[in-house]
Amino acid sequence: MLHEMRLDTVPFDAILYGKKDIEMRLYDEKRRLMCVGDEILFYERNGERTLRVEITALHVFPSFEALYAVFPATRLGYDEHEIPTASPEDMERYYSLYEQKKWGVIGIEIRKKP
Repeated sequence: MLHEMRLDTVPFDAILYGKKDIEMRLYDEKRRLMCVGDEILFYERNGERTLRVEITALHVFPSFEALYAVFPATRLGYDEHEIPTASPEDMERYYSLYEQKKWGVIGIEIRKKP
């Protein structure tokens, strides 16, 4: 199955250049349809580029705080100099605490397609 998602330029580039291999989202109805082996076509928000990846694992958590406790910040797209300030609160820019509590969150482990 092919899923489509939009990404801001910074996380898009992090995946493109191999600096990020876990995409974080709410575990909403759309994400509950995902399976290992499915593909995602990312569209760069405000851009023209696309990127196709394969889902290699799915990690469900009750919150981004729980997800951040398991994975190194570098796998989530943070640069080395950002690691000291990497925080699950960064995801509140996209998803409220209410949404996180309602749906839970998912770490979508991905691999770029050639």
